[in-house]
Amino acid sequence: MESTWNFIPEINDRFKSEPICTLARDLQNMKMKSTGNCRLPEFRKITPENMGEVWRYLQQEPGRTTDFSYGGILMWVDMFKYEYAIYRDTLFIKGVVENDIDRPAFSLPVGALPLKESVALVKEYCAAHGIRAEFSGVPQYALDEMTNLNPRIVEELTDWGDYLYDAEMLATVAGKKMSKKRNHVHKFESTYPDAHTEWLTPENATLALQFMDEFDKDADDCGMATEERMLTRRFINLIIDGDTTPEGMLLLADGKVCAFTIGDVKNDTLFIHVEKAFRDVAGSYEMINYLFAKGMKEKYPEIRFINREDDAGDIGLRMAKESYHPIEILKKYNVSF
Repeated sequence: MESTWNFIPEINDRFKSEPICTLARDLQNMKMKSTGNCRLPEFRKITPENMGEVWRYLQQEPGRTTDFSYGGILMWVDMFKYEYAIYRDTLFIKGVVENDIDRPAFSLPVGALPLKESVALVKEYCAAHGIRAEFSGVPQYALDEMTNLNPRIVEELTDWGDYLYDAEMLATVAGKKMSKKRNHVHKFESTYPDAHTEWLTPENATLALQFMDEFDKDADDCGMATEERMLTRRFINLIIDGDTTPEGMLLLADGKVCAFTIGDVKNDTLFIHVEKAFRDVAGSYEMINYLFAKGMKEKYPEIRFINREDDAGDIGLRMAKESYHPIEILKKYNVSF
């Protein structure tokens, strides 16, 4: 059906006061005003091909939450419907609210523009497109500046805080707090004396895909877990296709892959996006965690922290993450205008 949105009825003196004509004129004026004031360009879907442009800006973001890491964006691009636009040397990312994927939302803008100007641009865009101006996953360091802009609602994402660890502690498993993890590592070493690691490469990454085929047989079949395993395969394929920003490691025991992990580095933080192991290989989770942290710190001495992402409200995952003694939970917020 042809749209009549741009139709302006001809109004003569006789009908000037008719409510329908007044309404049509007002609606047309509102549309012209809102679209004329929208300065942000059209958003484009984030893809492996244009991720380099996005990554250039993400590296300028000073926080340590996974929402602004390479894998945090590219691995979850379909789940959270990430799109981007660049305007006046500032990156704008549009997606959905982290705890309600039916609501559109924006990430904290990153780049040259002051936050006040960036938020005003997003509000203009939302007015022009008939959606609420909402930001999701706002890091705590930006919250004061955000609240100074008089939002309607500020809501903490209680199940979405990222677990941040001291990198040296995980890379050495030293100290009293890590005694249980260290015991698991030693048990693995004594049980599998010929075990070894390999850095994940385009040539051996197919072994990780084969591992996932076996892992799926006994894995949780709930919606989010199934989605995460599908996204893990996609992330592995990025490495197979030659993307060098994600880095990973395979752990082999008795000639077979028993665990693997994938992460990436931004500034002083290593982000862990994937970590899988066979539970019947005792100590394999602890071993891949330790060896990857150790290997990445040797490659990148500037790493001081390790972000192991959120627990999404899963009690088992929460207990596992807490057992590594995080030094901080990085809080995030939804901010609506």
